[in-house]
Amino acid sequence: MDAQSRGRADEVDPADQWVLNPQTGNYELRLDQSSAQSSTAPSAGGRSKPPSGRGSRSASRTPGPRNAEGRRSAGGRKTSAPANEVPPQRSRRSVDASGGSAAAAAGRRKRKQQKSGKKKALMWTGGVVAFAIVVGGAGAYFVYSKLDGNLNTIDIKGAGSGGFKKDQAVNILVIGTDKRTGAGNGSYGDRNSPGHADTTILFHVSKDRTNATALSIPRDLITDIPACETKTDQGTKTVPGTPRTRFNESLGQSERDPGCTMRTVKELTGIEVDHFMMADFNAVKTMSTAVGGVEVCLDKDIDDKKSKLKLPAGKHVLKGEDALAFVRTRHSVGHGGDLSRIEIQQQFLSSMIRKMKSGDTLSSPTKMWDLANAATKALTVDTGIGSIKKLQDLGMELAKVNPKNITFVTVPVLDNDGATVILNESQARPLFSMIQSDTSLTEVEQKEKDAKKKQQNQLAGKRAPVGDVRVKVFNGSGTQGAAGTTLDWLQNQKRVLKSSNEGNAPQKLPRTILEYAPNQADQARTLADLMGLPATALKQGTKDAQGLEAMTLTLGADFKGVGVPISGPAKAPEGVKTVEADKQVCAK
Repeated sequence: MDAQSRGRADEVDPADQWVLNPQTGNYELRLDQSSAQSSTAPSAGGRSKPPSGRGSRSASRTPGPRNAEGRRSAGGRKTSAPANEVPPQRSRRSVDASGGSAAAAAGRRKRKQQKSGKKKALMWTGGVVAFAIVVGGAGAYFVYSKLDGNLNTIDIKGAGSGGFKKDQAVNILVIGTDKRTGAGNGSYGDRNSPGHADTTILFHVSKDRTNATALSIPRDLITDIPACETKTDQGTKTVPGTPRTRFNESLGQSERDPGCTMRTVKELTGIEVDHFMMADFNAVKTMSTAVGGVEVCLDKDIDDKKSKLKLPAGKHVLKGEDALAFVRTRHSVGHGGDLSRIEIQQQFLSSMIRKMKSGDTLSSPTKMWDLANAATKALTVDTGIGSIKKLQDLGMELAKVNPKNITFVTVPVLDNDGATVILNESQARPLFSMIQSDTSLTEVEQKEKDAKKKQQNQLAGKRAPVGDVRVKVFNGSGTQGAAGTTLDWLQNQKRVLKSSNEGNAPQKLPRTILEYAPNQADQARTLADLMGLPATALKQGTKDAQGLEAMTLTLGADFKGVGVPISGPAKAPEGVKTVEADKQVCAK
């Protein structure tokens, strides 16, 4: 029986627990992992007693009823949400009435087998999805049942990939809803709002776990919301699709659940989402408090009456209500709109990642417990990761990413009517292609830098003006329409007007090849620069071209999309801003 089950979680370290001493048969109060026995004096009978009112517990308890998956049922489901509300959590696990589980008891008997501090720190660090990472510590046996009982789950009907795989890239959709649930949040206005997808980040972790991209999707983006099925307590409901509407209406409206938001993201980006994680206002308040505050930086004074944030310029450590006000502010920063607020949120999340990785968080069992407890209470996930064990598996995958290789970026958009935005196709499509092809926005390995430098040396020489480049494009990639989309991009975005689509190549090629004559070398270098072709993709002939003869570009299986370099790391499309998680940026 641990401190949490005695109702003293707010004032007692989680390591403080009553354990059975097998040598004496007595329950003793152990204050930390190193203490052999409690300092509590034994009772008159020679035995140390558990706290008053709880009594001695038998090692074997009768577990509560379990469902088909072997989990304890919550004893009843919540009723379905009223129309136009963010659907409530379909289930909430809790420990049984006897105050713990056999798994937790077993964990307490194994406390001496905990992982080393170095290994545990590795498992608890890294990643922007903080609430997944903090449960990645396999050594936290004594809190397993408590955290598992905190989780809320929603069964997303037919949405998602069916589950992440350890040997594949991972895509997690992080959704922040503006529904005013939780103590004190009704004071922010719109207390009866059904809720929306107010903050949405698609978190992509590379297959090799060396890097990650966090793609923010503006809430006011005009897009098509596809039809989707949602599960309610009354059964399955199909919500009709809505063309050309705000992205944030993909959640909450007409009882749309997070599965509808996942479908909308796939429709918009072409990227398959594996799982979702959803949190409300309380997540920011409780998690920022749990880590002892998050440092932010302001280039100017802020006085935003809407978000209730009032701070002078400079650095500040924010938590609780102040932290929530910071991530909600938009009228006093940047251009005063939602895109400026997205920048604020990216800065805040980057700072939180750094704080979670810091020594004062990792070395404090109390902070780690507070963070894990707050995160799991604030979190709603799909049933595919709806247990601490499953979140632990996911968290350990995300924890492999070094924060210096996490890049935040926002979907490129254009102003629509002053209140909404539309997709900037020329910048957005290459960015989506990079994520689809698992192309990093950061250079994560020295050998890639060396290869890029070598390539630059090989391609050294005169460049022809873009208007002088003549090229025929063949599709040998196996991707339908690749030549057409490349031609459109070359002509409309890069102004390579002397280009043509020659359709499918005679056969598929494993690698993209640009064939050119010696007197076309300057054209080849220009095209290589535009398309990110490595030196190995250039094949020079022996005879000069005659007259208006064009070069031949044959796209291969390594072609990842227009504007995406064929090999090596890539920069975001021109004009797209990025934020690196390991660097502090001051809000302007």
